[in-house]
Amino acid sequence: MSRKLNGDQRYARRAGELSTFVRQYGRKAQKNREPNDRRYSRKTEVWIRRMSPEKLDLLLREDERD
Repeated sequence: MSRKLNGDQRYARRAGELSTFVRQYGRKAQKNREPNDRRYSRKTEVWIRRMSPEKLDLLLREDERD
């Protein structure tokens, strides 16, 4: 059974997706230990590129939101 998310829930989901993406995208490979085979969501990457800088800044600073 699925239901629609309200604005706060959608915002929280987007902030969580962005947080996970930033963590995975920024991860460095360990030298001589493992290849740089990190995986991240291409769908989220496209979504971030299309986002306005103001909205991206708000989501990145999600924990400062009242």
